[in-house]
Amino acid sequence: MADPRFYSVAGPFNLQSIADISNASIGKGADDQEFFYDVQTLSSAKKKHISFLDNKRYIDQFSRTSAGACLVHPDFINKAPDDISLLISDEPYRGYALVAAAFYPTLNILNYQIGPKPIDDTAEIGENCKIASSAIISEKAKIGNGCQIGANTVLGPGIILGKDCRIGANVTISYSLIGDRVCISSGTQIGQDGFGFAPGKDNHMKVPQLGRVIIGDDVDIGSNTSIDRGSGPDTVIGEGTKIDNLVQIAHNVKLGKYCFVVSQVGISGSTEIGDYAVLGGQAGIAGHLHIGDGARIGAKSGVMGDLKAGITVGGFPARPLKEWLRGIAMLRRIAIRKDK
Repeated sequence: MADPRFYSVAGPFNLQSIADISNASIGKGADDQEFFYDVQTLSSAKKKHISFLDNKRYIDQFSRTSAGACLVHPDFINKAPDDISLLISDEPYRGYALVAAAFYPTLNILNYQIGPKPIDDTAEIGENCKIASSAIISEKAKIGNGCQIGANTVLGPGIILGKDCRIGANVTISYSLIGDRVCISSGTQIGQDGFGFAPGKDNHMKVPQLGRVIIGDDVDIGSNTSIDRGSGPDTVIGEGTKIDNLVQIAHNVKLGKYCFVVSQVGISGSTEIGDYAVLGGQAGIAGHLHIGDGARIGAKSGVMGDLKAGITVGGFPARPLKEWLRGIAMLRRIAIRKDK
């Protein structure tokens, strides 16, 4: 279930109620009075959870899921486990958005209410911390020893900040668990909503973002970078990773240990990047990809598919470096001949 430090779940709802909420039909043999207590991803769901399938990449997870019920398109019914209750919908992602909103009806209320004091009485502040007078630290936040927190920074309810962290001015952190010796420069936003919308003809429905941001020890994050919290799974930044200014990391991204991410990189949702990877400036990474350990991605590259460990790529679409350079050289020779 979603972390109770950050989220309050409603329900339970029986299967018929969930079908009504999601505009889905109940599959054959399902008990319409069975109760379910939360939404969850296919890989993490248990018997009393509702999940959904909306992407062919996750059919294998769907066939192995332990979820008690799942929203699914009619085309994928034959891939379902034998013991699952199906909620059949032409728009399973939109249905999931409706169900998740029912389980978490208060999610979009500002999660760091400004109270009479800038530091809430229930917050835990470690020894030898230096906190600007204009900073706001919300209820039940935990700040480790020796931290420095700059002016106008806002730390949301329940967040955990390890020891000896340095947080610049005008930073907002919510729905996050952060390790020791993490440096976050001014203007950075961590734990905000991911870009999750179920498209529709009349409106694009916002999908509740129910995960967290997990940041390991010794991470550096540059100014004006944005790291979205997960939509269900967590967004994870591995220990020792260094992130430059103006980087966008979307929901559910898994970024490995000791990576370098240079300025203006954009990493789309649910992509997993291995340890020691290097992402050059302005590189764009599509969603739901796997980038192997030690991969190196050149500046301005557009990565559209999985990359194996240790590979170096460049160009748009990104391809092995020598192949890309040969292509550039060939085009240059053609251009020179035409000029003559």
